[in-house]
Amino acid sequence: MSVIIVADTGRIKNPVSLQGGSKDAFYSRMQKSGSFPGIKIPFVKKELKICNIKGQVEIMYIIVGLGNPSREYQATRHNIGFDAITRLSDDFRIPLDFKKHKAICGKGMIAGEKVILAQPQTYMNLSGESVRELQDFYKVAPENIIIIYDDISLEPGKLRIRTKGSAGGHNGIKSIISHLGTEEFPRIRVGVGDKPAGWDLADYVLSRFSSEEQPIIREALGKTSEAVKAILTDGMEPAMNQYNRK
Repeated sequence: MSVIIVADTGRIKNPVSLQGGSKDAFYSRMQKSGSFPGIKIPFVKKELKICNIKGQVEIMYIIVGLGNPSREYQATRHNIGFDAITRLSDDFRIPLDFKKHKAICGKGMIAGEKVILAQPQTYMNLSGESVRELQDFYKVAPENIIIIYDDISLEPGKLRIRTKGSAGGHNGIKSIISHLGTEEFPRIRVGVGDKPAGWDLADYVLSRFSSEEQPIIREALGKTSEAVKAILTDGMEPAMNQYNRK
């Protein structure tokens, strides 16, 4: 259950606006809706926040899986972020049913938390453009934007959860850091294995998993989905303790 509270935070912005009108009209709308039945509150032209019944501000999370659009990149190592979003969509029944902010998106709930799932359609090296548009539209702090992506420094299927960090040579993360202006956003790195000797790195990350690796990756995607739920339920530190040691 949610209530609407007027908070003295500086200006009107999403998720709720005053929609114009006088103070009395505002009171009337609020009382008719049942939000503040019979109660007049000091009127401030400030931000309105949606809060739960305990008075805590409800937070939205944006969960972004990195990859490249188009059929030729499907199921490649570099697209494991896209695959993770698909798995989240299936596990939590969140349809990826609209395209906005340069991404294919879905809106739903995970562990009682509002989430946006997103697969940027900008190609990997420009992922930050989509992430920044999502952040600006939904007014989400960087610490509530979870990025899922491939990591060649980890064995196939291994997970590493971090609260912040450099790009580590990953162009998608480099773009996100550039557009958000910070390295302090959570990420889940999914191991895809190091390139074999003699392979070009670009050719390797755009290759598909071997038949031996495929069941390992399916299991890793399931763990990634569980890890996201753990982050939203318990927080980053417990999730790192649980999944980074496996």
